[in-house]
Amino acid sequence: MFPDNINKTSQFPQHSSELITGELSIVTGDSCVVGNVIQPVGDALKEATGDESAVHEVLVDVTEPRPVPFVLSFNNLTYNVKVPRKMALPGFSRRKGGSADTDFTGTKTLLNDISGVARDGQIMAVLGASGSGKSTLIDALAGRIAKESLKGEVTLNGEALESRMLKRISAYVMQDDMLYPMLTVEETLMFAAEFRLPYSLPKSNKKMRVQTLIDQLGLRNAAKTVIGDEGHRGVSGGERRRVSIGIDIIHDPIILLLDEPTSGLDSSSAFMVIKVLQSIAQSGSIVIMSIHQPGIRILGLLDRMMFLSRGRPVYNDSPTNLSLYFSEFGRPIPENEDKTEFALDLIRELEGSPEGIKTLVEFNKSWQIMKTTAQFELDRLGFTLKEAISASIARGKLVPGGTNDVTSTSMVPTFANPFWKEMVVLSSRSILNSRRMPELFGVRLGAVLVTGFILATVYWQLDNSPRGVQERLGFFAFAMSTTFYTCTNALPEFLQERYIFMRETAYNTYRRSSYVISNALLTIPSLTLLSLVFAATTFWAVGLDGGYPEFLFYFLIMLASFWCGSSFVTFLSGIVPHVMLGYTISVSVFAYFLLFSGFFIHRNRIPEYWIWYHYLSLVKYPYEAVLRNEFENPTKCFARGIQIFDNSPLGSVPSDVKLKLLQSIGNSLGMSITGSTCLRKGSDILKQEGITDLSKWNCLWITIAWGFLFRILFYFSLLLGSKNKRS
Repeated sequence: MFPDNINKTSQFPQHSSELITGELSIVTGDSCVVGNVIQPVGDALKEATGDESAVHEVLVDVTEPRPVPFVLSFNNLTYNVKVPRKMALPGFSRRKGGSADTDFTGTKTLLNDISGVARDGQIMAVLGASGSGKSTLIDALAGRIAKESLKGEVTLNGEALESRMLKRISAYVMQDDMLYPMLTVEETLMFAAEFRLPYSLPKSNKKMRVQTLIDQLGLRNAAKTVIGDEGHRGVSGGERRRVSIGIDIIHDPIILLLDEPTSGLDSSSAFMVIKVLQSIAQSGSIVIMSIHQPGIRILGLLDRMMFLSRGRPVYNDSPTNLSLYFSEFGRPIPENEDKTEFALDLIRELEGSPEGIKTLVEFNKSWQIMKTTAQFELDRLGFTLKEAISASIARGKLVPGGTNDVTSTSMVPTFANPFWKEMVVLSSRSILNSRRMPELFGVRLGAVLVTGFILATVYWQLDNSPRGVQERLGFFAFAMSTTFYTCTNALPEFLQERYIFMRETAYNTYRRSSYVISNALLTIPSLTLLSLVFAATTFWAVGLDGGYPEFLFYFLIMLASFWCGSSFVTFLSGIVPHVMLGYTISVSVFAYFLLFSGFFIHRNRIPEYWIWYHYLSLVKYPYEAVLRNEFENPTKCFARGIQIFDNSPLGSVPSDVKLKLLQSIGNSLGMSITGSTCLRKGSDILKQEGITDLSKWNCLWITIAWGFLFRILFYFSLLLGSKNKRS
């Protein structure tokens, strides 16, 4: 089981007494808290405001030493996923060492019987090569794996963590920095405070919390700088990462989980990030992060390390014991060599050996046995969850919704703010971000203006002849379809916000319904302006019939069309993950809507097996509405006398011949038909086009209703598609 050069007593190292003493010193000794780091800020706030209680709500009381109040335990975590079976060819055996990962039942084990303990005041780092299970373990602790798929248990101070409680007392920082690019650092953190801190907390206290956090994160010099993106210069990569951490710790979570927070950063920025995490831990939080390969300076900031190999733990102890551990294992770390680099290289070497990592896994188990006594002492000195949260509140730690009479089942509300407050904050953030990127709306407005100008000049002052009627029909069909196609420009908006939305709603920052309603309300002013511009550009220039009442309805149906198209595109963005795929689907669907709208083929000519699509066509209803608005005037004539022969083979016949034909037809019908007799009214055109069922106002309401339906479907797509959990 073990290498030959390891004696039996090495399974229980002789230095265990030193380790136990070190563990107990964490419990009984004085610990530095974040108040020591930011105490000058608290003094400055107190001096400026004269309110000592306000400072107490932001800072941690450092006047007395404290025991460890929070202990996060995870026991026997195991997680399997289904994988496609691979057909094995006769005479070929499976790769050596692969039996630990994949079995013949078509499953792959990502986590294999992992146990550990993390305490507040400490940073626990999860290390391992790519594919070792680091991110999967962080997801398991963050509740991002479905309960039915994850075996084992996760407890806080001995009590199982329910999903609702976990979301309110923890925070998860993704590997990618998903932030609004045109908000400043201070604005980003302030909006996070509005979302995550209790509604009952005065805004002045929220501002003080933000200012304190800016100092704690080392972002004072960048507080007024925008986040930035590819097209806008902003803060540095390290500052972005610290802002990402800040928005998730604004509510002072008990548990902070981070997925490779130093990824993509230089050594100096990475060290600064871990230094910030150390101060967060010392403020009374449990900090657990995955990290690929920490440098020597970062290693000195870590309190515990867990090395994983193919989903199994091979080391779980303090970084200071790393040399002793591998020495007892029989593979001592050479002097002046990076400890973590040596450990990762050794693990990789063992993974490629015939016996695999089994020996190291078993040695780690024996190493953990000797720490049972220390663990017993820690459990004996620990708090229940109710007592721990009460003690944290008494020390001034901000626990959302916390009170001194908390219970283990209902200690925090599901959301920090009421519904209307969430909508106000969401709207304010979106408006502020959009105001600083006017080019996005400018492109849509420009497209509508150009399209309206082209249509106005092409269909300039149409007459009331049969040719003019046919040209009117073409104008209306193109105009209605334009309103829908223009809406596809809004497709990238939610797709760009998707990961921000998923991160925020995963931990109940706000309700999904608040986001949907806020998003809908914010589109109305811009759609109103687009509709007004298009209607004013085309109505009088094309020579459409009617005065201001007809223009008002024309404007309303344009607005309803923009609303319906925007809602459809918004719904599509909730179910389609990529911009190009969304464009392809939306353009295709809008083309089918136009095809079955009734312009290219009349309703009575559509095959029965396609007639359902005619009634589902979003273009059908606004198209019929504008036709009724144009042709319902009973005094308007669209074919007088010989004009009836236009657009027919008799159109080129001389006028006197046409008059004789009219007289002959009149004599046959027993009526007098002259060159000025009205032979075609608007009602005749509507019947010819098959528009007989719905009034123009009914068409308007149906178009608006389609928009509301797609907003509701958008909500359900977010509800079902943004669980942000592994199955």
